Formats: sequence, structure tokens, C-alpha cells
Amino acid sequence: MGNISVFAQHAGETDGYHLVWQDLFNQCALNTSVWNIEVNGNGGGNNELQYYTARPDNVTVGVEPVSGDSCLIITAKKESYSGKTCTSGRLTTQQKMNFKYGKIEARIKLPSTANGLWPAFWMMGDDVPFKWPQCGETDILEMGSSAGISAGTQDRYFNGAFHWAQAATGTATGDYAQSVTNPYSLQDDFHLYTLIWNANGMKMYLDLDKTPGKAPYIQMTLKNPPTPSVPNDPSNYFTKPFFVLVNLAIGGSFTGINNINNVTALNAANNYTAKMYIDYVKVYQLGTTDETYYGPALTAVTGVCLNKSTTTVSVGATDQLIATIVPSNAINKNVLWTSSNINVATVSDAGLVTAVYPGTTTITVTTQDGNKTATCIVTVEILDSVNNNYTENLKIYPNPVQNELNINGDVQFENLPFIILDLLGKQIVNGQWLNGQSINVENLASGVYFIKIQTDKGMVTKKFVKE
Repeated sequence: MGNISVFAQHAGETDGYHLVWQDLFNQCALNTSVWNIEVNGNGGGNNELQYYTARPDNVTVGVEPVSGDSCLIITAKKESYSGKTCTSGRLTTQQKMNFKYGKIEARIKLPSTANGLWPAFWMMGDDVPFKWPQCGETDILEMGSSAGISAGTQDRYFNGAFHWAQAATGTATGDYAQSVTNPYSLQDDFHLYTLIWNANGMKMYLDLDKTPGKAPYIQMTLKNPPTPSVPNDPSNYFTKPFFVLVNLAIGGSFTGINNINNVTALNAANNYTAKMYIDYVKVYQLGTTDETYYGPALTAVTGVCLNKSTTTVSVGATDQLIATIVPSNAINKNVLWTSSNINVATVSDAGLVTAVYPGTTTITVTTQDGNKTATCIVTVEILDSVNNNYTENLKIYPNPVQNELNINGDVQFENLPFIILDLLGKQIVNGQWLNGQSINVENLASGVYFIKIQTDKGMVTKKFVKE
């Protein structure tokens, strides 16, 4: 069996759901054909302290340093800017991507919110003209509330919520929220936040990828069909297309903090900055007739090719294979690398082949989307970068060896660097060989090894057996 590199899983492709849109934030810049970056200091209707900017200081695409995952990064900063005491970022897909019914999920690493930060992943009705709260609001994730601060559970206390209002009066006649004190921190690593939505109701889940059978932390029933005769019935507000929002607010009514000096989450220890990392946002649907989706088409993979169809590698050396996905604008570019014989050569998640033992193996790359494949035949040999006569003249003895390995040949230098590799290509010993002296190998376990010697004429590889 070959070694396997595991696909990044589409956690939402279960129970008949299929992917219709995603942003993996793995490009060099934000996809502005989908995302709007808001620029304002209006407080979001909640007395928030920040000024939302489109600067890279506040909104950018980059790498989360611990995991190495490519992410949308929203940075909150304590600084004077346009009459405000701090800055941050807020993004929406309004009028660019919306959907009605399905499953939406986001994998997010939250900053430490204590105290004063208010991260959110949410949706609003994509109405034209747009007016809140008549549009309807679905808060899939909010953290940083004053209740969590009071209880000292800021890293575990979160909520989901629904808000709506009569179109005629514009008054907020509907509010339904549920707060949860989670048993583990949500600010230590990435966590998955999911909304499942259909004509009969809306349910929100935490970490469905880790605990698929977990109960929702909030759910709301919808009447099917809606009842327009009952103006405050939520079914009248949550049966239409919604767009997506992500933001990192600072202070405001939700947190109970209205002074930047009381926002202790931005402090000298973190250089008065905090970051929210969004690894991806994905939308899935069942394909039922009542679902709608508006936005970029999910471009399917039609093929994959490798930069090499054959290659020869010396034992202990490496060779880089590069997979090119066709078309280049395909959404899902995840691939799986396998080797048909890991005793001959292994392959990493990134396509790096490591030669282990003489022989032949087939390296296969398989696309997650469509299971398209390409192969490369890898031949592993004992290769030397010097002429054969020289290689033959340089001898190692005794072979098999018990304690002392000797080298004899036409060498011009007294100090020759060498390394000893095991059958898996792992370096076991390295050192300098002094002309006329032997190499002590008595501590090596019994087995087959390769010694690579850097001579004045190039690198020479020899095989020996340790008894």
C-alpha cells in the first residue's frame, strides 16, 4: 500500500449536500468579485468604537502562523484614525453572493476577546432596497458579550441569534438568541461554525467536523409556507436570499465597553493588535427546487498534469513533482499524493519525492474534485556524480562489517565529508573521514545502509551491510 496524504475534507458534503460556493482564501489577494470591504466609522448601529478600513493593516489575505493555513485576516488595532480610537475590518458578499436554504460553514480562529472585542460570522437578507431590521439577520457566531465578561468565561461564552422586524413599522419586533458556555475554549484554535437552513427552520452547530452528531446550539422553526397575515412571524423574513458578513468589532453595546482604554484585549503585549483568521467559508445545497443561489459558478476540475512523467532519483535524494490543475480557475484544487511502493520512494503532501531504495514506483496525484489523476514513474538507483571507473576504484571494506568500515581509493584530500543513510533515506551518521582511518559503525543496528562520500571528484554512494 502506498503512503497517503489526506484530503482537506468538505465537512458539509454530507446528507446529500453538495458544494455550490467556497472561498478558501488561498489566492494572493482577496476576491473582490465576491467580497465588499466596508469603509466607515458609523458604529454599526451598536456604538462600536472602530473605524472599518480597506487597508491591508486591517483586511488582508495571508497565512495563520501556527497552522500555516491561508486565511482571510481581519486585524483590530488601537490607533487614532479618522476621528476614531481604533480600526478593524468588516466584509460582506452583499449583491455579489447570496443564497436561500442550504448549509453554510466557516472555519475560524478567534482572537482573545477579553475584554472588548466582538467577532462575528453572520448573514442578512439581500433586499433591494436594503433596510435593517426588515431584511432579517442571522448571527451564526458572536463572542465578547458583557455577560461573558461578567462571568469570566469570555473564551467559552458565545451565542447565535435571529433578528427581524415588520416591514411596515421598521420596529424590531423579533429577537431570538441563545447563549452557550462551551466546555472548551473557542479562542485557542480553529473551530467550525455551521448553519443548516431550510423552509422548516434554521439550526446552528459548533464543530460538526469533529462531532457530527452534535445537537444545535440554537434553532428556530419556520412555518412552511410563511404567514404574511402575521407580520412578526419570522417565516416572513427568513425565506429569502441572504448574504454573508464577517467582522471584528471593538467595544459597543454588545460588550458593554464604550471607551478604548477599557478594551484590554488590545494591549502592549500584543502590540495593541488582535487578529481573526477565517480559513474558509463554504455554501452547500441539496439541489431542491426551493433553493436559490446567486454568485460565481463553482468551476469544476477537468484534469491534472505533472511536470514529469518519469524521473530517476538516487537513494537518499529528493525530486519535486508539481501538479497543475485544469482549468486554472478551478475552485477546489485539493489533491492526494500516493506512492505505489513506499519501500522504493515516498511522496509528501506537497509532491516531494524521497528516494529510499533501488527500484521503481508509481507516484499518482488525484484531484479531490472529479478524481482526475496523473502519474510519474520514479526509478530509484545508486547514482554517482563521478565516472564509473572512479566509483569502482573507491572501495569500502569489510562488507559486511561489524565495527570498523574502511575506505580505500584514489582520493586527493585527507578530510572527506560523509553521511550514512538507512533504507528509508534517513540520515543516521555524518562526519569527516580522515585518510587512513576507519569509520566506527559498531553502534548501528544490523541491516543495509548507504554511505555517501563527498570526494574531490564528486559524490560517491556505496552500499554496505552491518552485521
